[in-house]
This record gives sequence, C-alpha cells and structure tokens, in this order.
Amino acid sequence: MSTILVTGANGQLGNEMRDLSKIHLVHNFLFTDIDELDITNTQVVMSFVSNNKVDYIVNCAAYTAVDKAEDDILSCRKINALAVQNLAKAASINGVRMIHISTDYVYDGCGYRPYEEDDQVAPVSVYGKTKLEGEKLLLDACSQSVVLRTSWLYSSYGNNFVKTMLRLGEEKEQLSVVFDQIGTPTYAADLAQAIMKIIDSPEFVPGIYNFSDEGVCSWFDFAVSVHRIAGISKCKVLPIESREYPAKAVRPFYSVMNKKKIKKTYKFDIPHWEESLEKCITILMK
Repeated sequence: MSTILVTGANGQLGNEMRDLSKIHLVHNFLFTDIDELDITNTQVVMSFVSNNKVDYIVNCAAYTAVDKAEDDILSCRKINALAVQNLAKAASINGVRMIHISTDYVYDGCGYRPYEEDDQVAPVSVYGKTKLEGEKLLLDACSQSVVLRTSWLYSSYGNNFVKTMLRLGEEKEQLSVVFDQIGTPTYAADLAQAIMKIIDSPEFVPGIYNFSDEGVCSWFDFAVSVHRIAGISKCKVLPIESREYPAKAVRPFYSVMNKKKIKKTYKFDIPHWEESLEKCITILMK
C-alpha cells in the first residue's frame, strides 16, 4: 500500500482524485488544502511528508486566476513556483515520487502543429511564467518527478468554462466566445485517471509529459458543444476575435499538445474531448 499526498484537494482535480480514491482502495490517500497543509511553508511541508511516510505527492495546488496574476505576481509565484520547490525538496529528502500539474501556458501559442514536450517554451503571461519556473524548480530538486502539462481543465466540481456556459446559456439570449484561440479541453476526471495509471504503472518514468483529451477546438466550438449536449437552444453563441474580448493576460492562440510520449510510455488510451464532455454534463444535469 502506497501513501499518496494530494495537495490542492478542494479544487477540480483534487475532488476528482477524491472520487478515484474510493475505488483505489489499495492506497492510503491524504487529501490536503490550505487549511490542512500550507505548502508555502518549507518546514511544515518537510515535517508533514516525513511524519506521514508519504510515497507519492500529487500536487494539484495552483494559482489559476490568470488575469489577476498580472497584478499579483508575488502570490502567484509563491504558489506556482516556490511552493512546488518546497514539495520537491521534501520529496527528494524522503525518497518520495512527485507528480506535478503544469499547463499549456508554458508555450507561447505561436506554433501551428501540436506541441511536443521538448519544443521551446516561452510563456507570455505571469501565470505561464510562474508555472514554468515551478517545473524547473521541481526537476532540479527531485529527480523522481513527473510533470503533466494539461489544458483547458473542467469538471463537475469547482468553477470552470463548462459551468459558466451552462449558466449563461440559461440566462442570456446571445453569447460571444473567442474563436481564434485553439486548444483541447480536458476533463479533470480523465487527468485524475492518468495520474493513477502513472502511480500504478510497473515502472515510474520521470520527465515532462503533455496530457489533454484528444481532439482540437476553439473556445467557440467548445461553448457550442456544451449547449448542444445540454440541449440549450434559446441562446445563440457567436464567434468573436480575442481582440474584441480584452483581457489583462495574453493567452496562447494555439496550444494543442502532442500526447504520443505519455501514450507510449504509460500505455494510455485517451478519450476524445466531446466524449468526456458528455459524461461531465450528464453528471451536472442530474
């Protein structure tokens, strides 16, 4: 039996990990968020990992308010970079394996083919820069670590794009969504399953891996699919350009990721994003 520490356990991914823990009974899960474990406190982290004889750390904690981060650099860096370093050092000293969640925002979005893990990284936002710093600090401090870069995360838990589109679809007659940002939605339940497959794999292979659901779409396409699957027909969704929807932080225009590395290494079958979206909306509409 392995002891798995899950940080950021009250978020979308953390809650999906809680659900999986109910069927992965061979493991002992420790679910923590800020009230149980302050990952920005080096000594607290070190003591917690050592005292609880942790085997794996799954870091789901992150500062994800992308626009707010532009004016809150210190807080963003504290959580997305320095806290990761704290976990990594504790992992290294105690012989713990670590799985850390990163983002497609480490890429600049100027590409035209799906990004591979060794492609150049050049984040264009504070959020992306702090997440990239977190990756580097982790890999420098803990050799037994996996970084999972994911994109457009949503879930039946927490606040996310899918829930917003469902709510606005019922409230408004018309909705404008950007069509010139291209990527792949990822159901947090699929990411949680990927994490458990890595933990349960016969061989733990450290490194950076891209993980999202399969397929490609724009945010406009994503919104249209949400409404179609949910049976929302009274709200018209219109495509707009990013420049018509001003935001504090710059977003990558293209952040589709190639998943061949993780599929080959850990023998994954990854569902298409629309298939997973249907599952999530079914849960939300119960």
